[in-house]
Amino acid sequence: MVATVEPVAGTPLQYLATFVGGWLLFGFTAHAAATYILGEVPWKRGFLVGVAPAVVTLVLVRFNPLLIVAVGLAADAAAVRAVYRIRYRTTAFVVVMHYTVSLAVVLLVAILLAVLSTAPG
Repeated sequence: MVATVEPVAGTPLQYLATFVGGWLLFGFTAHAAATYILGEVPWKRGFLVGVAPAVVTLVLVRFNPLLIVAVGLAADAAAVRAVYRIRYRTTAFVVVMHYTVSLAVVLLVAILLAVLSTAPG
């Protein structure tokens, strides 16, 4: 059985908070990925790249997760290529690393929240 996310309508403040949270997550992980692949890079560039996947995730939240991943990866690649001005092959490496780091951080947070929700008291 596949679990589906059924988003509910939110207030503008909730949308803004969701966007900012996603932007901070994707910005941090973009910087980590770029630093790993490219060496020392300005942290501001990572947060500039983080805007693209945050917007895609927020806008497409009601669609199939595979569509969100596909469009998110394309937007991430375009952002990485534009911000860092690197070759396509290097862009692909940075995007794959960005996706990997983002997934690792999200899974870590999800597992921690699941464990903490079972705590007594």
